[in-house]
Amino acid sequence: MSSRNLVSFFPRATSYDPEWVQQHSMGENVLFNLESLTEKIKLKRGMRVLDLGCGKAISSVFLAREFGVQVWAVDEAISATENLERIKEGACENSVFPIQADARALPFAEGYFDAVIVVDSYTYFGTDEKYLPYICRFLKPGGVIAIVDVCFTREIETPTQVPAFLKKDYSHYWYFIHTVDWWRKLWEKTGLVQIECAEELPAKDIVRQEYVRYFEGKTKKDAFARALAKDKNGLISFFRLIGRRTDREPYLQSYKEEKN
Repeated sequence: MSSRNLVSFFPRATSYDPEWVQQHSMGENVLFNLESLTEKIKLKRGMRVLDLGCGKAISSVFLAREFGVQVWAVDEAISATENLERIKEGACENSVFPIQADARALPFAEGYFDAVIVVDSYTYFGTDEKYLPYICRFLKPGGVIAIVDVCFTREIETPTQVPAFLKKDYSHYWYFIHTVDWWRKLWEKTGLVQIECAEELPAKDIVRQEYVRYFEGKTKKDAFARALAKDKNGLISFFRLIGRRTDREPYLQSYKEEKN
């Protein structure tokens, strides 16, 4: 992929030092996926944004610098202290606030955020049918929840449907991956969001090529890059899903209620 084509698809992301981006991405180029998402939502200066599963927080730096929003950078695996150093590198310490927390135990007030953005991590917790009602508690009515992640182009429902190139890694990395339609239906049935976008990324082929290219010849191996390189029939893709918060009240059944 030529640098000119990359710039045409990702004019914002390509303005950042590519070595810095790759060093602090947790696999694929996180800014490419994030820009694919933000081109479909309207972020205004001063908005409060939750960057959930932010990894090493470069997505949070991008959001603050490009859109002038306030960002709460939340990740369970990366310490807030480590992320603060990267936030300072990006000169965003007054607009990006790092927090180490579990996505299922967030320390925020209800209705606090104008937007919840999740890049390359929603599949790890969002397949739980109760998760959207949980995260919607923290989103204002009219606010936006937007995710970008890996998907399948057809649903795999039984072990016999797993293609040969995925069989080795399927039970570790792929069993929770679904189609765009699966995700759309999961969100729609709650009534908590109005779907505004549910589709594969227009630049999905570029994201794939860059992901595979980054790991070519490297000592460090990556299960996703390996699968993408072996996927000859387009099973694996990347998608974006955007929902506008309705005014319906989320109902969360407590553990005590479930036991009774």
